[in-house]
Amino acid sequence: MRTFLAALLVAAGVSPALALEGKLVLYTSQPNTDAQQTADAFMAKNPGVTVEWVRDGTPKIMAKLAAEIEAGHPQPDVLLIADIVTMEGLKKEGRLLAFPEAEIAGIDETLIDADRTYFPTKLITTGIVYNTNAPMVPASWLDLAKPEAKGQIAMPSPLTSGAAMIHTVTLTGNLEQSWDFYAGLAENGAQASGGNGDVLKAVAGGDKLYGMIVDFMPIREKAKGAPVEFVFPTEGVSAVTEPVAILSTARNPEAAKSFVNFLLSEEGQKLAVDQGYIPARADAGLPQGYPDRSAIKVLGYDAAAALANDMANKEKFTEVMGQ
Repeated sequence: MRTFLAALLVAAGVSPALALEGKLVLYTSQPNTDAQQTADAFMAKNPGVTVEWVRDGTPKIMAKLAAEIEAGHPQPDVLLIADIVTMEGLKKEGRLLAFPEAEIAGIDETLIDADRTYFPTKLITTGIVYNTNAPMVPASWLDLAKPEAKGQIAMPSPLTSGAAMIHTVTLTGNLEQSWDFYAGLAENGAQASGGNGDVLKAVAGGDKLYGMIVDFMPIREKAKGAPVEFVFPTEGVSAVTEPVAILSTARNPEAAKSFVNFLLSEEGQKLAVDQGYIPARADAGLPQGYPDRSAIKVLGYDAAAALANDMANKEKFTEVMGQ
């Protein structure tokens, strides 16, 4: 039957490789709406494929996957999660499928894994959100340690958010104050708990006046009328690339490869822009509410070192913040 179908496709001028079918299982840390939009856009181009997705924060997604691997039944074909540290760990364990022929045109080579096992889909930066009723308009990370912000700072916990852990490592590695910066935040009454959504809720609702948060959330909510503003601090911002990767145990690797290529394509990147993200491809444009790309300073980050020091960094954060 497959040979006959392939012959029909060739006769019709369609490559059999494009006739994808079956189920594609995606594990992602995208917000629910974005995950559904991404799945729907891919399925519209590949009607023979049904995307089933599971969404949660990266640490919980990874805990679920680890349990499945332990049981000998990993479920996902594709991972689309917050950070490259997690991807580095999976690559080290041989859990990712190399995809050297991935269509990476227009993607900054410095953002791509040299072994082509995971690929950037976005640049999601972390900066400062403030309530428009706040007495101070912050411009620097150090402003969060000022008296005006005392007891008014919300921040996601690196213990529950992959992006927050990358942010912590980035700031301590780039700011002159290093961990003393976080010690100053703790003395100023900063609270680290939950994820970025919790920070947005606290600041938009006025329970807190300042927060550390990923860019797209407050920019989106401001457009809807929320009393918030987002700041790219003068020192620079941390960034996660929301990488995508194919599991070496993928049950539908061809559909998985097509999904990766879709995310990296001009169409997939413009979908990211429409969703309110900075795309990995510079030629895909920018969402409304963002400054020019050249005005966004992204601080350096060593993923391999962060992986090696992950537990030590979490322990240090707990110690410094008194949590």
